[in-house]
Amino acid sequence: MAFSNNVTRLLDGKRIAYTVHTYAYSEELHSATDVADAIGFAHAEVFKTLVALDVTPGQKPTLVVIPGNETLDLKRLAKAVGSKKMQMAARAEAEKLTGLLAGGISPLALINRGFDIYLDSRAQKFERIYISAGERGAQVGIAVADLVKLTRARFIDLV
Repeated sequence: MAFSNNVTRLLDGKRIAYTVHTYAYSEELHSATDVADAIGFAHAEVFKTLVALDVTPGQKPTLVVIPGNETLDLKRLAKAVGSKKMQMAARAEAEKLTGLLAGGISPLALINRGFDIYLDSRAQKFERIYISAGERGAQVGIAVADLVKLTRARFIDLV
């Protein structure tokens, strides 16, 4: 049986071409680079979705999609989004804010949920990138242009 969830149904409904890549998720092997190795793609092509918070009261959470082999520079992010200071959401907080488990947080599963979505400009080097399919153990390969169109993600330079 083919893999199907809310993300793949969304993509099917919008007639967006994508590929699904499943792998055996485990707590020990769950980093984005582990996922890249498991699905057979370069670390730089497999992107992870992080939840960042503006420390200014009343600001909504931000989703930042970056290459899986990179670490988010919060100072650079703050400057890029016009914030005084950004911080990472703790795992439990990220899960509560998104309704998704860490390892399965995906901008495609959070469309129209009020998140500002930023995509690292390095994604523009690729025709297609691989991101979480909205649950642990599944990634989708999607054209960068389609991801941006669907999520209204804004490119930011985090290099």
